[in-house]
Amino acid sequence: MANTAAISTSFKQDLLNGLHAFGTTVVRASTTADTFYGALYLASGSLSAATTAYSSTSEVSGSGYTAGGAALTNGVAPTTSGTTAYWTPSASLTWASVTLATAFDTVLLYNNTAAGKNAVANFNFGSQTVSGSFSITMPANNSTSALIRLS
Repeated sequence: MANTAAISTSFKQDLLNGLHAFGTTVVRASTTADTFYGALYLASGSLSAATTAYSSTSEVSGSGYTAGGAALTNGVAPTTSGTTAYWTPSASLTWASVTLATAFDTVLLYNNTAAGKNAVANFNFGSQTVSGSFSITMPANNSTSALIRLS
């Protein structure tokens, strides 16, 4: 067997658990899980990989929707399979009774515990308006379908 260059699979899981700090100052002192939120954004917005934090700019507004979005249920720990680390919220994001008359197509997942409301990722779906119940169903929590996958 020969040595191979690779990022350790356990490191990927550790990143999802917040165990490593590469900066010159460590900003993390907590040992509890952070709270993550999902906020909805207008189809006319400009979220991208360059989005670094939650902002109310281009966020939807309407009856039954609170600025900042809704908390994700974080009932599962990050895990690994093969060389992939992954995590999915344990429940769908749901708004029971909303009226969002302006077209929206994106949800921003962000860390609500972090002082800067740091962005994790944004996910696009078909442009729509809603009057009634609205849910974003989470994918299966496995190495090929999870919401967040590091491979």
